[in-house]
Amino acid sequence: MSTEEESAPADATEALEQLGRLAPREHSMESLLQTAADLTKKAMPGHPELSVSLLINDQPGTVVYTGRLALHCDERQYERGHGPCLHAARSGELTEIADTRTETRWPDYVQRAAERGARSSLSVPLPINEGVYGALNIYAREPNAFDQDSRSVATKFAPYVAVAAAHLCDEDAGAVDNSLQAALEAGAIIDQAKGVVMERYQLTADQAFQFLAQVAMTTKTRLRDVADRLLHTGQIPLE
Repeated sequence: MSTEEESAPADATEALEQLGRLAPREHSMESLLQTAADLTKKAMPGHPELSVSLLINDQPGTVVYTGRLALHCDERQYERGHGPCLHAARSGELTEIADTRTETRWPDYVQRAAERGARSSLSVPLPINEGVYGALNIYAREPNAFDQDSRSVATKFAPYVAVAAAHLCDEDAGAVDNSLQAALEAGAIIDQAKGVVMERYQLTADQAFQFLAQVAMTTKTRLRDVADRLLHTGQIPLE
């Protein structure tokens, strides 16, 4: 067994422990979900990108993501009304694509995913509340990226992500709609702020997103509010 193989379970265990220590009352719901996605990403092999999709009254949206690849794949599925993340959310089934270049399901979607660089994916269903369903989506850049161990790791993280998503989606249906809509509308503001951070600190898009998410966690501030303050004042809240 290689050193990398020996360290992987410990990494996953440590990430799960960090998730277990997160207190929902101490963080904004967006930052809590973002941290859950980030920790899951660190525990998975192959440097994938992750997203969390929610379906409210069968209307889909991505509330957090770790990179543009994940967001792109999600949005292509929403446009077409089908795909692995939507199937997992609606059916409650673990849904895997071993290779987007040979997958026969959802042919219009998998072609676009392959062109974008997503060669395999794993979507884990997230039962949230009545009328609200979701999926934890993992997109890898190489085919056949997932084995039994990585599938097991993903399913262990899913309940933590589901709990964070449930906190975002208040039990009141009206509040659910408002919370999701606010999270989706924040995307444009966050993307603008990412551009500022990229230029100021010479970071990649993904690094800039992680930077903003970490500031939100540290200051216990909504990610959107961090981005909005940066755009309006040029300042990043550090306390």
